[in-house]
Parts: sequence; structure tokens; C-alpha cells
Amino acid sequence: MYIAEGNGEDPYLFSSNNFVGRQTWEFDPKAGTAEERAAVEEARRHFLINRSRVKGCSDIVWRMQFLKEARFEQAIPPVKIDGNESITHEKATDALRRGVSFFSALQASDGHWPGEITGPLFFLPPLVFCLYITGHLEKVFDEEHRKEMLRHVYCHQNEDGGWGYIEGRSIMFCTALNYICLRILGEGPNGGRENACKRARQWILDRDGVTYIPSWGKIWLSVLGLYDWSGTNPMPPEIWLLPSFLPIHLAKTLCYTRMVYMPMSYLYGKRFVGPITPLILQLRDELHLQPYEEINWNKTRRLYAKVWQTVLQSFVFVCHRSINIWLLFRQEDMYFHHPLAQDLVWDALYVVVEPFLTRWPLNKLVREKALRLAMKHIHYEDENSHYITIGCVEKVLCMLACWIENPNGDYFKKHLARIPDYMWVAEDGLKMQSFGSQLWDTGFAVQAILSSNLFDETGNVLKKGHDYIKKSQVRENPSGDFKSMYRHISKGAWTLSDRDHGWQVSDCTAEALKVIKPVTD
Repeated sequence: MYIAEGNGEDPYLFSSNNFVGRQTWEFDPKAGTAEERAAVEEARRHFLINRSRVKGCSDIVWRMQFLKEARFEQAIPPVKIDGNESITHEKATDALRRGVSFFSALQASDGHWPGEITGPLFFLPPLVFCLYITGHLEKVFDEEHRKEMLRHVYCHQNEDGGWGYIEGRSIMFCTALNYICLRILGEGPNGGRENACKRARQWILDRDGVTYIPSWGKIWLSVLGLYDWSGTNPMPPEIWLLPSFLPIHLAKTLCYTRMVYMPMSYLYGKRFVGPITPLILQLRDELHLQPYEEINWNKTRRLYAKVWQTVLQSFVFVCHRSINIWLLFRQEDMYFHHPLAQDLVWDALYVVVEPFLTRWPLNKLVREKALRLAMKHIHYEDENSHYITIGCVEKVLCMLACWIENPNGDYFKKHLARIPDYMWVAEDGLKMQSFGSQLWDTGFAVQAILSSNLFDETGNVLKKGHDYIKKSQVRENPSGDFKSMYRHISKGAWTLSDRDHGWQVSDCTAEALKVIKPVTD
């Protein structure tokens, strides 16, 4: 792993503070000794064996690297206290010093503490889809990258063959996306470790196929050509043409929501579909229960994966208590049921509004104008985040939109240059992070070390941490008339990760301020 490094020869990579906080990984087959490489393989094997018991990784790979680079040797002996022995101030202090010593050795050269921030298993597949569609998969990720991606997918497959969130049960959204990811990365329909593909496909087909995937999944499958756009609920880009004071305008929503549906509305308005390759045709047969051409797409708009579930309900009466056993359908991919009004609005858009907007002359007068405005917002957000964007879900969507607009344009090339910022390597393989939590983690780390009162031993560590926090403060507001782009002031604030990210966060700013003054004093 490299810290605070940019490619000086890449004209599409730029930074506001010389890449402070940036974390990137490179594969070097000759790195380390034979014993160290064997230790990494053992960590990988151990994680795979215990993956059903311990879902999250321990970040062993970067810790091994950092401890080696720091030439760390724990000089403080472990503190042992017998059952009847009293805990003295001296022993407590020794234990504290031992912990602080180890933790300090994990500090990066620019002052922050690295660490992965992942969890949802729908982060990596869309990146693979995007690069597959654009023809850049093998250009961005070589054989070793793809090998570690496969490791990550295998390591987090549940025993029933599906995928969910890293600690959760299997759901259609994650299972379908990871199955397609395996196939694009080169696995056959019955291939993969421990019949991974066969088991995953059976999980999907047992739940009536991928037409039961939720809305974000329907979008990605439509883009790939595995689903038809007419089976998605409308996301018209014309919403960006509405006055922002209206309560339904996306300017009123959370920034993450706005940034997701901005490129999604562009993809929907374009009805973009990637190249229909032989693999895509195979996947159509593998993932649907009926022939693709015979599917009634209008009926699939409201379909979500279901399983039978026994529900116990108790009714307490005045004189006695009885238990009724009900057998119900549970929609496992829907965490909040749609209000009737929401479904009625979607139906109106689908049946009445969208047919008008996609026909002449409105497709020229309105739809194309709306698409241009959506792209204007995408470019604005890309530039103000140095093409990191706000997070990984939005990153891939915006990158694909830029490629659709101009496959050979600078916007897309700038997106490609920032892909390494999102990738993370651990004993469970190569994964995509939400982005990073460098500032957030460093703020708490410095507060913890300050609380230890071991100032004589941690002075240099605190100085480096303070330096990182100081350099990570956002120094400018978003460019131009940022209020018209639905942004707020950011000058003087801190982000969750690094300064290039640019998105101010209130609690990150508060934690950074709590650190800056004590260290300065």
C-alpha cells in the first residue's frame, strides 16, 4: 500500500493538497520475503476456513506491511494479572503504554491511520459491470487484481449460496450482482470455489429469477441488457427542470440520495444498454425462468424476492391467552413497504407521462434538455470532488454516464484515474470501499492518545496526526454558484476522508476541532 502518492505522469489525476490521505494498492510479486508471503497466504486460508463464523476481515495485510516498515518490536512485556491479584496503577499504565505503542506503529507517513470501510456486498459488482461495458476491465485490473476480486466474492458467499450485507442473510440484490460479477470475471456457469456459481444461481432461481430484484438491481441489469428498462419504475431526468422549491425536487433530499438518482435519471432517460455480448445472452438464459422475450416487463416493476416465513402472534385476552400461527410472505429485499401514493405516482409516470416525454416533439424539446442538465450536475460534482464523487455507488454511475456522453473524453479518463482510491486489499481479497474514513478515524485516534497522557512517548505521533488533520481541512467552497447546484458552504470544514473528497461533514468537523485545539495548546 502506498500513502499520499499520485502518478506524476498522469494528466488526469490532480489534488488540492498533494494527495495527503490517499491510499492506493499495487501488486508486486517480489514484495516481502518468502516467509512474509507465506504468512499472507496463511491469513487468507484462515479467513476462508472461518468465514462463516467471522465475517469481517482483520486488515492483516496492511498491518504486516506497516509494522515491518516501522521496524516495530514490542519492547513492553504483556501484563498478566492473576484472578485474585489487584490491578495496580503501574500495571494499568504498562498495559496502556503497550497498546499505545502498537497503535502508534500503525500510523501512516502522512499522519492518518488507514483502514478499510466496507460491508455491503453490492459495492464491487457495479464497478466490474461498468468497466466490462466500457471495455476497460482488463486495462484497469490485471489478472492478479481479478484473482483477488474472486477471492473476496468467494469469502463472503453464505452457506445457502447467496450474498447479503457482510453480516446479513442472503438477498436477491447482492446475490444476483455477485453471481453476474463472478461470470464477468471469468467463472463458468457451474464454476467457482465450492460450486459458487451453481449454488448462487440455484438460490436465485428458487426465488423465481432476477425479475424479483429490487430497484437498484433492476437499473444495473437494464444497463447490462439482462432486464428491460420498461420493467423499471420511472426516474425521469425532467425532475431536474422543476423549480427547486417544490417539495418533490431532489434538491430537498439527502446528498447521497440526490447523487445516486442524478446519474440514474440520466441512464433511464437515455435507456442506455451496454453491448449485448455472448456472455450477456447466456446470463439471460441462466437468470430467468422464462424466455427473455416472453417476459411481461410491466408486471415486473413491483416484484421483490419473497420467502415463506412462519410468524407467531400472541393475543392476550381477559381470561385466557392463545397463540395463532400465521404463514406469511415476507419480502426479503424490501425493507420499507411503498405507500399506496408512491405506487400511484409511479403508475401515472409510467402510463401517462413517460410515453409523452419520449415522443416527438417532447423528446427533443424537453428530454434532451433534461439530460444535458443532469450531465451538467454530474460534471459539477465530479470536478468538485476531484472525480472521487461522494461515494462508491455514485462514483460508478457517474463514471458510466461520462463514458456514455463521450467514450474518449477527459471526464471519463479522470474517473479512471481515481479508481485506485476506492480499492482495498485484505486477507479476504480485493474489495471496493464506500470511500474512506481517514479523517474520522484519525480524529478519534488522536483523542484516544491524548487521553492516555503519555505525552513524552507520543509527541511525534500526535504531531503527525495534527499535521494530517490540519492539511485535510477544506479550504474552499464548491466552485461557482454552488447554491444553484444544491450545495452548501464547505470552506473551513472537514470531510470523512481527505481534503480532495470535498464533502463537508458536521460531526467530522466537530471531532477534528476537538483535536486541533488540545494538540495546538
